[in-house]
Amino acid sequence: MTANALAHASDTVPGVSPRLRRIAGLASLTVLPSCVWRLVVAAGVPMGWGPGSDLHHAYYPGRESLVLIFVSVLQECLGLLSLGLVQRWGEELPHWVPWVGGRRFHPLVAVVPAALGAIALTGITVLGASTWNEANAANPDAPTGPGLWIFNLSYVPLLLWGPLLGILAVAYWRRRRIHG
Repeated sequence: MTANALAHASDTVPGVSPRLRRIAGLASLTVLPSCVWRLVVAAGVPMGWGPGSDLHHAYYPGRESLVLIFVSVLQECLGLLSLGLVQRWGEELPHWVPWVGGRRFHPLVAVVPAALGAIALTGITVLGASTWNEANAANPDAPTGPGLWIFNLSYVPLLLWGPLLGILAVAYWRRRRIHG
């Protein structure tokens, strides 16, 4: 196997440190707990929400479950895009893509959405975390006890997603400027 074929097979990219690979893996995993939590709610498992809440288990499973499933799948797909900032498919389209496969794309195609996403995610999650105790937790239909703990543990990792994505976007930009 030639060095070029080996590089394509392992998806290695020049200039990507093992630390950045771990950051990308962690960024993609930060979404998993909240996705699992939503899928559990969609399946109708009681998670502590009261009868006045849209998340009460009496509404699930049902048509409303499709929304939670869609949001979870979308969020997981967006989380997995973090890996593209350290892998070859984040610099050139895979060869199996018809007509355009194998073509490299301009770094801004990845950097701009990643940077804007990092800013938006950081703002949204910090705002959500800072207002949770004030507004939502005061609602009598909000979870308490174990339900609240499970909810918090499922959503706290999202606080890392934006900053980790920001680190990856800056590293991607720097690497693409140096290595082309």
